[in-house]
Amino acid sequence: MEIFKVQAASRNGVLPNSATSANHKSQIMNRIFSDKEITAFREDTDGCSQVIHLNNAGAGLMPNTVTHAILEHIKLESQIGGYEASALRTNAILQFYELAATLINCKPSNIAFTASATDSYTRALSSIPFLQGDIILTDNDDFISNQIQFLSCKKRFGIEIVRIKNARGGGVDLEDLEQKLMKLQPRLLAITHIPTNSGLVQPVNEIAEIYKHYTQKHPGKTWYILDACQSIGQMKVDVQELQCDFLSVTGRKFLRGPRGTGFLYISDKALEQGLEPLFIDMRGAEWIEKDEYKQRPDGMRYEDWEFAYALILGTAKAIEYCLAIGEDKIWQEVKGLSTYMRNQLAGINKISVLDRGPEVGGLVTFTVDGLQPKIITDALLQRKINVVPSYRNFAVIDFDEKQVQWAIRASPHYYNTIAEIDVFLDAMREIVNSES
Repeated sequence: MEIFKVQAASRNGVLPNSATSANHKSQIMNRIFSDKEITAFREDTDGCSQVIHLNNAGAGLMPNTVTHAILEHIKLESQIGGYEASALRTNAILQFYELAATLINCKPSNIAFTASATDSYTRALSSIPFLQGDIILTDNDDFISNQIQFLSCKKRFGIEIVRIKNARGGGVDLEDLEQKLMKLQPRLLAITHIPTNSGLVQPVNEIAEIYKHYTQKHPGKTWYILDACQSIGQMKVDVQELQCDFLSVTGRKFLRGPRGTGFLYISDKALEQGLEPLFIDMRGAEWIEKDEYKQRPDGMRYEDWEFAYALILGTAKAIEYCLAIGEDKIWQEVKGLSTYMRNQLAGINKISVLDRGPEVGGLVTFTVDGLQPKIITDALLQRKINVVPSYRNFAVIDFDEKQVQWAIRASPHYYNTIAEIDVFLDAMREIVNSES
C-alpha cells in the first residue's frame, strides 16, 4: 500500500529543499532515506512548507493523511450524528487495535486507546494493588508526571520510592538495578525509556533480561511499567523483548498522530490476574447485579466509554504511515540527524550540550552561557524555527546533577533536512553573537 506521494514540486517559503541537503552528505552523514523519499515525506506534510519543526519530542507534524482522517470523521459526525458515525466506521476503528498491536508486537486484545501517555500511565499505575510499605523502584530520569504520581501514591498509600543509581556514563546502573530488585522485591518497577528532558536512551533490553531473571526467582512479586512516550515512532519497540507488563504511549510526538491520543499495552498476565484501573467504567466492565460487575477480558478494560473517534482514526493513520516507512529506518535517520546537530552545537561558543548515556537518541538538549531560554526560543520563532525550553522542575534530579536550571530541547525527525538543521545552527550562532 502506498502511503506517501512523491512529487517533484520545489520548496516554497522559508524552508530549504532536500536537494540542498544532498550537498552535505559526503561530509556529514549517510542519510538512510534518499532525497526522493525525503521529498515525499515533506510533500505529505503541509507544515514542512511553513516552519522548520525541531519539536518532534513535543508534537510531531501530522502527515496529511492523519489530518484528513480526523476532519473527514468530524464532518461525518456533523452530517449524520456522533453515535451513528462511529457505528458506520466500526471496522476502521477496530483497525486501530490491529495496527497498534503490529507496532509493538502484541495482540489487539492487549491494547487500550487513551487520551495521552500520562493517561495511559495513570490507568496502569492505578491498577497496581499497592499495600502500605510497598516499594516503587524507579530511575532518576523518570518523566515528571510519573514522579509526581509516585509521590501521590506515597502520600495516599504509604508506599516507598527507591531510585536506582545512575551509571557513571548516564542511564541506570544495571548492577544496582539487579541488586535492588533482588533485595527489595518491589511491588512496581517503573522505567522511562527516553526521558523528556535529555537525549538519554535507557538500556531497556538489558533491563528486560535482569527483570526476567528476577521474576523467574520471585514470580508474582513485581509489576513492570515502561514509559515509551518518546520512543514510539522514533524507534522499534517490541513488548515481547522488553518483558514489561504495561507500556504507555502517546500519539502526538514521534508517531506524528494528533494531540489528545495515546494507548496502553497491558500484558496477558496483568489481564488474567484481574488488574483493572481504579475507576473502571462501563467500557471496561458490565454491571450484572446490583452490587456486582464483570470485567472485560481484554485491554479495553482500561478504556473509558467516551473518547474522540475522529482521533482514534487519525492515530490509526499515523501508525500505518510509520509502519510503511519502517521504524528501524526512522531510528537510524533520527540518530544521524541528532548526532550531527549535537556535534555542531558543541562547536559553537558558549553552548554546552547536556546529553549523555550509553545511547542517545533524537532529543538534543543544550544551554547557552549568559542567555535566558525565552530570548533563544523567541529569536528562533522569529525565524520560524520550533524548539522548546525545558526547566528544572521538569527534571529536578537530572538538572540538579547537571547543575543547570534550564535547557533548550531540539528534536529532529526523518522529514527534516540537513539544510534545515544548518539553518537552525546558523541561527544559534547569530543569537549567541548578537547577545554577547
